[in-house]
Amino acid sequence: MAAIRDKLAARLLAPGDRLPSIRRLATTMQVSPSTVVEAYDRLAAEGLIRARPGSGFYVTGGGLPPLALTHAASAQERAVDPFWVSRQSLDADPGVLKPGCGWLPADWMPGEALRRGFRALARAQDPVLSDYGSTRGSPALRRLLLGRFAEEGLAASPEQLMLTGSGTQALDLVCRFLLRPGDTVLVDDPCYFNFQALLRAHQLRVLGVPYTPAGPDVAAFEALTAAERPRLYITNSGLHNPTGASLAPQTAYRVLRAAAVCDLTIVEDEIFADFEPEPSARLATLDGLDRVIRIGSFSKTLSASVRCGYIAGRADWIEGLVDLQVATTFGGPSPVAADLIAGVLAGGSYRKHMEELRRRLAQARREVAARLEPLGIRPWLNPRGGFYLWCHLPEGIDSAELAQLAVAQDVVLAPGNVFSVSQGAGGFMRFNVAQSRDPRLIEVLRQAMAALRSEERH
Repeated sequence: MAAIRDKLAARLLAPGDRLPSIRRLATTMQVSPSTVVEAYDRLAAEGLIRARPGSGFYVTGGGLPPLALTHAASAQERAVDPFWVSRQSLDADPGVLKPGCGWLPADWMPGEALRRGFRALARAQDPVLSDYGSTRGSPALRRLLLGRFAEEGLAASPEQLMLTGSGTQALDLVCRFLLRPGDTVLVDDPCYFNFQALLRAHQLRVLGVPYTPAGPDVAAFEALTAAERPRLYITNSGLHNPTGASLAPQTAYRVLRAAAVCDLTIVEDEIFADFEPEPSARLATLDGLDRVIRIGSFSKTLSASVRCGYIAGRADWIEGLVDLQVATTFGGPSPVAADLIAGVLAGGSYRKHMEELRRRLAQARREVAARLEPLGIRPWLNPRGGFYLWCHLPEGIDSAELAQLAVAQDVVLAPGNVFSVSQGAGGFMRFNVAQSRDPRLIEVLRQAMAALRSEERH
């Protein structure tokens, strides 16, 4: 009961959402099915959930507790939800393997270029080291970003761009600016799990559109937008997270056409764009920042420790978002972080760094796929770039159960349903190929899968 209440308090379960099946929750919580039956019956008696014969248990929305995003629990006790992978990865000891995390190993990042940048900052004028940032952020970094946009055919003025404290803060600001509790938001299914976590925190209604190797299922997208009238659609266009897919031009055009019909705003997160060997279709470029808002950051390519993000969009919206950032953080991102990133981007080392990363990741994708193949774990598709493989697990293996067994062996995995609004990805796992090179991973997977098969037989 406490586990369900915690998910309700964190808005990880919203009114109308279906609860995990009795068998699945019993396995995840390591209790008997009869215990789950009793817990569900008691929660139903309290009016928090209700049973639908032949379908399962659903959240009613009655008496939802105050918003609470976390609770103290061990890795084994905590339910596998959109916060699970983040918490296990961020809090992991140095010896823990993290094939489920969302960043590159430190020795893959441009450490020497960052050190040179820090040395240059040490000679900067005192205001850079001690003052608040300006409301729109570093002019030098914004100029560089506008130049990069222009290279891909996106013409944007300085009034259409602002810097933020991170990519996550960029999305948070957009949600605060455009949405109100109860509004409907559309995301890909599967999608980046923190999209779901953030939207739940804003008490929004989240719907998923099935994702295909060419982008969102256009027919489903058109039907959902027409029937549900969502306010916002959030997606990755370049190297989609978690699938690694790239948006096809014809899909992009149909998505923009459906959005125009329903007056839908789109947030396009381009955080993985620089990992593509050649740029794929971009909604912001095709749309010209009319109804598409572009967000991004540098945590995947330069440093997750030096946080800085950005928002590009309509000038009048950027003006309002600047005021909102002042109200919530008093100014733009750290001048130290922004100027450091600008210095690295301005030098020739960044392009060389990305070329080397793309080469290393292509090799890692091939090697990791080959190591997983004998276990019956196969990629859903072969991505054009990036560091994720979205993989089918063998028949009968539940990724959440596998992740629970693996974390007990100091291996953090990213099970499919943390990415899925519909909870339809239990047979998938996302692997970060740069973090999957240790031979221990294969052995832990083999043992855990054997244990699950043995348990199923008995």
